[in-house]
Amino acid sequence: MGKTSAAVKNRYAAKAYDRINLIVKKGQKEIIQAHAQKRNESVNGFINRAIEEAMQRDDEKES
Repeated sequence: MGKTSAAVKNRYAAKAYDRINLIVKKGQKEIIQAHAQKRNESVNGFINRAIEEAMQRDDEKES
């Protein structure tokens, strides 16, 4: 499970996921990490949940 395994995972990720680079102010990364950790989430999971919830709220306002 060396380079081949990583290469396979990277190819799958490239096919299955889109990437968004997020830039935050200095110090905000640690705050986000701590918040996610308190809720037993990964940072990625927390950000995805936050986006979904915000989009859902926005859609409800438009209805």
